[in-house]
Amino acid sequence: MAKIAHPLDMALARLETAPPDPARPVLLAGPTASGKSALALHLARAQGRVIVNADALQVYAMWRVLSARPDQADCARALHLLYGHVGQDEDWSTGHWLRAVASVLKDHANPVIVGGTGLYFRALTEGLVEIPPTPKQIRQLADARLEQHGLQALLADLDPETRARIDCANPARVQRAWEVLQATGQGLAAWQDQTPPPLLSLSATTAYVLRPQVDWLDARITRRFQEMMTQGALDEVRAALPVWDPRAPWAKAIGAPELIAHLQGQMSWHDATEAATLATRQYAKRQRTWFRNRMKDWQDICAGPA
Repeated sequence: MAKIAHPLDMALARLETAPPDPARPVLLAGPTASGKSALALHLARAQGRVIVNADALQVYAMWRVLSARPDQADCARALHLLYGHVGQDEDWSTGHWLRAVASVLKDHANPVIVGGTGLYFRALTEGLVEIPPTPKQIRQLADARLEQHGLQALLADLDPETRARIDCANPARVQRAWEVLQATGQGLAAWQDQTPPPLLSLSATTAYVLRPQVDWLDARITRRFQEMMTQGALDEVRAALPVWDPRAPWAKAIGAPELIAHLQGQMSWHDATEAATLATRQYAKRQRTWFRNRMKDWQDICAGPA
């Protein structure tokens, strides 16, 4: 049986022949469970860099195990920023993240920015328009309209330009566009046309995207989810049960809805873990699709059977 190479081993071999410029920021994207955090730690220690989180769920304090945040041992080996610093009641968005990264860059010119949230990297390297925050009453109105009339009711109100640009099958994206239109009187597409220059142009960075072999990644996802269970992920979800809101951004943690369903008696333990593992694989597939379509100019680091 062929030995399966760890993505870090293959990435390190690649970097030995073509190391990144120590003075330039490194961007490191990859699907969940692909080994990108370990590679980021290696680069940080080898080149005196700090590590900056680019994962939308690893920002939440409540999800240490379930989001696979770097552990205490790794954090002791290199400075990790923008991990676990957001409470469940705090607003957090791509704009918040981008402003936080801008602050980091003032003190650290050559970070490793690592994660799997494509929107974060897109905002960083392509720019992000500052849209006024949505008033609470408009968000509540959007929630009620979605619940009572469905997604099509929100889509019907959007301008054609916005409908052509967003993922119309994604309720979160549709609701966001609807809220922007109601709050500002201007469609999301019109706002996007006012996008300023990026904080970091891609040409000013060394950008890598990990592309692990699918069978290897699927097997690793299964093993890692089992490890999460032994490390206390279910306890994290149990602590969130009293405040559980499936519409909240923090509730998008992969595996959380399935484990909540188990705790609520709606799903057996076996079915919950199987469903959570499948959800993680599906999420990784969506990430790979994003990277393939949106990161064609990034340097590939592949992994698979050796």
